[in-house]
Amino acid sequence: MRLRKKPWMAKALAEYLGKEIIAEDIDKNKGKWQELVGGKSLALEIGCGKGKFINGMAQLYPEMGFVGIETQLDICYYPARQVRENKLTNVKIIGGDAAYLTQWFLPGEVKMIYLNFSDPWPKARHSKRRLTYRDFLLQYKTILAPGGHLRFKTDNKDLFDFSVEEFKAFGLQIIALSYDLHNSEYENAVQTEYEEKFSAKGNKINFCEVVF
Repeated sequence: MRLRKKPWMAKALAEYLGKEIIAEDIDKNKGKWQELVGGKSLALEIGCGKGKFINGMAQLYPEMGFVGIETQLDICYYPARQVRENKLTNVKIIGGDAAYLTQWFLPGEVKMIYLNFSDPWPKARHSKRRLTYRDFLLQYKTILAPGGHLRFKTDNKDLFDFSVEEFKAFGLQIIALSYDLHNSEYENAVQTEYEEKFSAKGNKINFCEVVF
């Protein structure tokens, strides 16, 4: 969902560019991300939105490093502001398109990928844009270390069913699957903004974890 342009955003955003937010020469950090975020293991959240999840995870697991990716640069301001307010040293936000993951990360550089409430791209002709489409899975396989995990949450049942079939067709091992995460045995330490909103309306949260 695109946010309405705010007249003050350009100035506010400038305070974080090149610091908490990396939006230029992203590929220059290839192979250096773990050092940049001071973590023993590196986790990505693709589509980090306003940053509740990535900031919450970074606080909960300070020994890990986290990189959030958000296509809309203006939105990057919100997670970056939280990073600074929380004085976190284990988070960076990338302002860019996740289609370029293999240009930004070395093979095996990442340990975990989180996909939370990704755009469902409901029309069939747009299926290749879904972040669980096989072309994206191939990129994830490239940057993930052997045995790396992907955790996927959505309230969109059609997207979830599509994604599970893509995971199976790609030959991934499914180690967790639930059509009602909040009433399951699976760990769910931090909720996203959308997760709180949708679950409050009574929507069930679908969850799947796979191993590459």
